[in-house]
Amino acid sequence: MKPRSPVTLEICILAGGLSRRMGSDKSRLKLGGRTLLTRLRATAKSLGFPVRVIRRDAVPRCGPLGGIYTALKTTDAEAVLFLACDMPFVSPELLRAVCFRLDQATEALFVVSKGRPGFPFLLRRKTFPMVARQIGRGELSLQELARRLKAGTFRPPPNWQTQLSNVNTPEEWAAVVRVWNRNSDRSRVKRVAPNAPRFPAKVEQERWHRHRDRQPLA
Repeated sequence: MKPRSPVTLEICILAGGLSRRMGSDKSRLKLGGRTLLTRLRATAKSLGFPVRVIRRDAVPRCGPLGGIYTALKTTDAEAVLFLACDMPFVSPELLRAVCFRLDQATEALFVVSKGRPGFPFLLRRKTFPMVARQIGRGELSLQELARRLKAGTFRPPPNWQTQLSNVNTPEEWAAVVRVWNRNSDRSRVKRVAPNAPRFPAKVEQERWHRHRDRQPLA
């Protein structure tokens, strides 16, 4: 189901990283016969917004800010929801919860994990000049971008924290595979897809029914 939004929205998946620590293209790693990028793209499409994959950054070797710059410079939408291609457990419920919190006063909204703002996050197109200035200064961290934008934050409940796991190293990939196998073993009839983990949906369902005819939460 598509969340209501007071602005036009596009979802961009950043997949242009060099994957140095992993040693291979993270977006092509496979779980259950499907790549991480394929899984995340399917999750994103379930929200009903346009989905785009950013594989080639307009400004190379700038980390995620290169992909952010590219997406904001070329989007026709008023705001962009950014996803990282190496987060296999992100669910539609989490992404809807983020979208619910976009309102007319919000320029930037970051999900907080382990005390730090990171993916997924929302940026309005008008934040592009700030992103360009940060790249020009050589300040390439997402945390610094969130600070300069005075971004809002969303802290998911504890039982959603697994969804914020990402893959940067072979060791982290091994941990993701263990979680995938453990979830699969718990369901012998229907295997659990990592991009749709079995987190309780009652809270988000109640939030949806309560706010579907009103403005999104601030």
